[in-house]
Amino acid sequence: MTQPAQFGTFFLPGPTEVRAEVLEAMLRPMLPHRGATYEAMHARIVDGLQSVFRTQRPVYLMSCSATGAMEMAIRGAPEGPILSLVNGAFSERFARIAQSCDRSTRVLSVPLGDTPHLEQVEEALVEGGFGGAHFAAVTVVHSETSTGALSDIRAITELAHRHGAMCLVDSVTGVAGQPVETDAWGLDFVLTGSQKALALPPGLAFAVASEAFVLQASVAPSRGRYLDVIEYEEFARRSQTPNTPALSLLYAAERQLEAIRHAGIEARWARHADMLAMTQRWVESVRAKGVDIAYLCRAGERSATVSALTLPEGMQAKAVVARVAEAGYVIGAGYGALKDSTIRIGHMGDHSVDTLEPCLAAVERALR
Repeated sequence: MTQPAQFGTFFLPGPTEVRAEVLEAMLRPMLPHRGATYEAMHARIVDGLQSVFRTQRPVYLMSCSATGAMEMAIRGAPEGPILSLVNGAFSERFARIAQSCDRSTRVLSVPLGDTPHLEQVEEALVEGGFGGAHFAAVTVVHSETSTGALSDIRAITELAHRHGAMCLVDSVTGVAGQPVETDAWGLDFVLTGSQKALALPPGLAFAVASEAFVLQASVAPSRGRYLDVIEYEEFARRSQTPNTPALSLLYAAERQLEAIRHAGIEARWARHADMLAMTQRWVESVRAKGVDIAYLCRAGERSATVSALTLPEGMQAKAVVARVAEAGYVIGAGYGALKDSTIRIGHMGDHSVDTLEPCLAAVERALR
C-alpha cells in the first residue's frame, strides 16, 4: 500500500492512500452505460453503499466532488431561511454555497476546534432567521476536516426536526470511518466524497436523501438541472445516473465496496476508533517528553478519521510537513486560518494502527 517514491505513503486528510488492486480495477475497458451490464454494476455499488450509509434508500452516484452534492442538498431544500452551523472551513463552505444559491442564510459560528453546542443550536432555531421566520433547513458538517471536530449529527437532526426544519449533513470524512446511521437517525440528506474514509480515488460523491426530502424537493423552484435531486432519484430507481458516469472510478468503487462488505462496516469503524485512540496516546506521550503539541479539539469531540494538532510556538507547519515527507510519509498542514499553526494527520481509509505507528514516529522525529 505505497505511493511512488516521490510522494511517500499518504496520511493526508484526503486524498487517502488507495490500494493497488483498487487502482488496477480502473484499467477495465469501457462499457455502454445505458445497458444491462452497467445497470448490474450500478446496483452492486449501491448495495455496497447502502451497507456503508446504513440505509434502505437509493444512494446517488455522482461524478463530481462532494461540493456538488452539497449544492444538490441546498438546491433541493425546502423554501425558507437556512441555519448554517460553522466550526471550520468546510462548514463555512456549506454556508457559502447556500448564500450563492440565493438562500437567506444565518450563520451560527463557534470557535475553530469546537462543535456546535446543542443549546446554541436550539436557541438559534427558536429565534429563527431574518425577521424571525422559522428555518427550513440546517446545514452541519459531521467531521470538520479542517479541525478534526466531530459534531453530534443525530442530536442536531432531532433538534432540527423538533423545530420544523430539515438537516443537511456533510459527512465527507465521516461516512465509512465512524458511525453514520442514515435511516435510524432520520437524516434528511447526507453526503460524502470518494477520496476520504472510503479510500477511493477523488472524483465521486455519494448522497442519500430521505423520502420526505425528495417529496418536498419535487416542488422546489430552483433545483437546477445537473444537480436535480428528483432526476437523480428517478434514475437511481432503475440503476442509472442522469448524466454520463465516471466509469473507471465506479470500477474502483465496486472493487473497494466488495472488500468493505467482506470485512464489515462495524469492523471498519472499530479500526478507525483504534487509530484515533493511538493518536491520542501518542500526543500525550510526546507532551510528556516536552514537545508542546496538543489537540485542537476536546476529548469526546474528535473525529476518528483526522486529527488536527497545534504546534509549539514558533514552529511552522510547512517545515514539519516537509521533514515528515523526507521520512516517506505525507501529512497535511493546517487549513485556512490554521494553515501555519497546525498539522493534520488523516488516519483513515485502509490504514490501521500498524501503518499509523511508523508515521507518528516520523512526525515525532520531525517535531524534535
